[in-house]
Amino acid sequence: MLKIVGIILVAVGILALVMQGITYTTREKVVDLGPIQASADKQKTIPLSPILGVSALVVGAGLLVVGATKKA
Repeated sequence: MLKIVGIILVAVGILALVMQGITYTTREKVVDLGPIQASADKQKTIPLSPILGVSALVVGAGLLVVGATKKA
C-alpha cells in the first residue's frame, strides 16, 4: 500500500514541477443586447508552487523506501 501511494505522489510531484500551473478556460458574456449576444473565452491559470512538487517527490520517495524496507 505504501508503494502505491509513493508512486502516485512521485508522479504528482513530477507533473507539478513540469506543468507549473493548471490552466482552464471560462466563457464570459461580453455583450447582451436582446437577440444579439457576444461572449469571449478567457484563460485562467492556477499557479502550482515548486515547493508543492518537490514536497510530493520527497514524501513519495520516502514512502517508497519505507515500503521497500518493511517487506525485506
